[in-house]
Amino acid sequence: MTAVAVVIPARDEAELIGRCLRSVLMARRLGAPDAAVIVVADGCLDNTVQIARSFNNIVVLEIESSNVGAARAAGAAFALDRGADWLANTDADSVVPPNWLHVQRQLAAAGRDLIIGTVRPDFRDLDLAQRAAWEHTHERGRPNGHVHGANLGVRSNLYRTVGGYRALPEHEDNDLVDRLMRAGAVLEATDANEVVTSGRKVGRTPGGYARFLRDDLLARIGSNPI
Repeated sequence: MTAVAVVIPARDEAELIGRCLRSVLMARRLGAPDAAVIVVADGCLDNTVQIARSFNNIVVLEIESSNVGAARAAGAAFALDRGADWLANTDADSVVPPNWLHVQRQLAAAGRDLIIGTVRPDFRDLDLAQRAAWEHTHERGRPNGHVHGANLGVRSNLYRTVGGYRALPEHEDNDLVDRLMRAGAVLEATDANEVVTSGRKVGRTPGGYARFLRDDLLARIGSNPI
């Protein structure tokens, strides 16, 4: 793997995209100095674009799809057209660790085609019951294999083979991974480069991570109290 690209969809993320990009640039410096970083600003009505463009060596694409699958696909297409052979994916409301790209490159070099990394919410955004429930259902060193667009890596040739991201309003990451697995992708699930993502109560899509934290997390352990 020689050419890495980071794809970040963003819709009205002025409050959080700065910290996201600072973390990605640190991970790039430590793990893939030549990586392209591509922000896809999708129908933004706030200052997301201006903030992203205030960073050096960031590509900002503006589209008007209001569709996260289309946004990820646009960023990936831009990267592939410029020769990327590995696509690292995260979200504009997330913070990647310094070793994020280093871990992906190591696993890719070891023959993995698809890397599913763990994600945890920013505990500052959770109440005590939510945090206790999350910690009760997650064990360090045992990645659960849940798919999150905020922490996903894929080899470009396989991404092309399965047709890439579809223009789905949500769960586009799960859809892609399902097709990659059917195509025989060699998978690694890991928590070695865990990403912290926003624990906000209202997300950009109705059925995304915000809904899981707000509605599903406590219900999941309802029959098994903490």
